[in-house]
Amino acid sequence: MCEDKGYLKVDFTDQPDVFVINTCSVTDNADKKCRKIVREAKKISPNSFVTIIGCYAQLKPKEISEIPGVDAVLGAAEKFQLFENLDNFTKGGVFASDIKEAKAFNSSYSIADRTRTFLKVQDGCNYGCAFCTIPLARGKSRSDSIENIVAQALEIGKTDVKEIVLTGVNIGDFGIQDGRRKEKFIDLIKALDEVEGIDRFRISSIEPNLLSDEVIEFVEQSKRFVPHFHIPLQSGSDVILRKMNRRYLSELYVRKVHKIKSLMPHACIGVDVITGFPGETEDEFLTTYNFLNELDISYLHVFTYSERPNTAAVDMDGVVPQHIRNERTTMLRGLSEKKKRYFYEQHLGQTFTVLFEEDVEDGLMHGFTENYIRVAAKYDPLLINELKTVSLKSINAAGHVEVEEPEVEYFAH
Repeated sequence: MCEDKGYLKVDFTDQPDVFVINTCSVTDNADKKCRKIVREAKKISPNSFVTIIGCYAQLKPKEISEIPGVDAVLGAAEKFQLFENLDNFTKGGVFASDIKEAKAFNSSYSIADRTRTFLKVQDGCNYGCAFCTIPLARGKSRSDSIENIVAQALEIGKTDVKEIVLTGVNIGDFGIQDGRRKEKFIDLIKALDEVEGIDRFRISSIEPNLLSDEVIEFVEQSKRFVPHFHIPLQSGSDVILRKMNRRYLSELYVRKVHKIKSLMPHACIGVDVITGFPGETEDEFLTTYNFLNELDISYLHVFTYSERPNTAAVDMDGVVPQHIRNERTTMLRGLSEKKKRYFYEQHLGQTFTVLFEEDVEDGLMHGFTENYIRVAAKYDPLLINELKTVSLKSINAAGHVEVEEPEVEYFAH
């Protein structure tokens, strides 16, 4: 988009004429982080034009517009018309309509990494989780069509990219176009499995109630979809799940994990979990801890609950003190490290395929197996962006799995 208008993408430190800063409302301290990056931008390029987009821009456009150094704010519906709305980047504009106006689906995929790309297939969310501002910031669930997504995947397949990660706000809800359901997620992945030129497809985070047995069974026999699932849990306590207004209870989550592991014992399963949600007593937290400890999962993404305006949870009783929230987060992150190491240890001595990346540190290059084990191997430029079959040997001090040296053919004149 920028290149078509005569602009060149440059690094943050290259004194850009225009900064486009994408904000988030999911993580803590959005305002503080936004102010900091704007200050840094103005230090690097004092006369630059700074525009703010993203979830935080939709939720608090006026507040952001008053941050010193901010020249324009674009909401969820307006950010895709950056150049049209900013009219040659004239300073001083807030363009953020009501989130109900964010009805169109705008397709996109990342281009910074030649190894993998993130392809957006769905946006928005119709759920009403008590802790979440995403529906307020991104609007209702809407999707691209299977035909368009396959066409994009075919275009990506003509590049050096070897792996596509399918992304969305609520990816399992794929298929809603113009306000009604027209297609299904299972049909999307079946169509993508036939796309030539891409070696791997990876499904990003998918809600447990939307991860159907049909999807799991398809991944097990798929040509290109890898055995890696990231399934949000948020709490192992049914009491807390009900307070969160989640659409499942712990028993369903257990069934999904057992289904995956029964078909793909080597599959990697990641879990999102929130600590310190209002009403989470010590007993409720220990229920979550023990639930996760006993479950055959591979790693955790742990989030400390933080209050969000205009959410149901912000007015709930049973507020957990911040220091206790932090202690619980530390405990679960420790559990995550144990789970990941055990998962890695289970696969030592086995053979997997690694996609090596241009990620070199201390003479070692890194990559991921199909089931998301991070491996390290002696740096070899010919391995970058290559899929190689390797034997997992041992876990090094950094917690990565070292491998038997892959065979590489060299040619000399």
